[in-house]
Amino acid sequence: MPDQPQDLWEALIALSAEDQAALFAHCASFGINAVWEPANRYNEGRVSARTVSGRIEHAQVLGRAAELDMVAAGWTATVDNYLGRVTKVRILSAVGEAKGAGVAARLTGLKKPDIAKEGERLLAGSGWLAEPLRTPTIEPVEEPAAIDGEPAVESEAAPEHDNGQGEESFAIAAE
Repeated sequence: MPDQPQDLWEALIALSAEDQAALFAHCASFGINAVWEPANRYNEGRVSARTVSGRIEHAQVLGRAAELDMVAAGWTATVDNYLGRVTKVRILSAVGEAKGAGVAARLTGLKKPDIAKEGERLLAGSGWLAEPLRTPTIEPVEEPAAIDGEPAVESEAAPEHDNGQGEESFAIAAE
């Protein structure tokens, strides 16, 4: 990048589309924090559950936009990157999700290092992802069907009126 601000736009325009995209990704990465942190009384107020939730939500929007697929990218749970860092219960839950409760139940008597090692073997090639790596999909909203070429308009139900005596009031039509 140029040293002088007035030269910046010319330098950016001269970049190829691929280099512009890489620069944008680099700049955007400074504003994204998708680290799952515990929001509890021990963190001295540095992070709230709401803050963490908002960061994760924004990261998921970006993940969907980029069509992020961690399985396709080659991630798999190993002792080094996940299984050795979580509790036995989480390992058993992961194995249960991927291979079924019966397979997970067979591991319950083992010690944590052995559960982690066996979990790595069982999860290999299963496509299982740890929750923080999952990019949730958004369900499409169904549009109301059009009637005779006119867009459908959702009608609101008429409110029920109370005459103060617990009974509904009804209009009486004159004949």
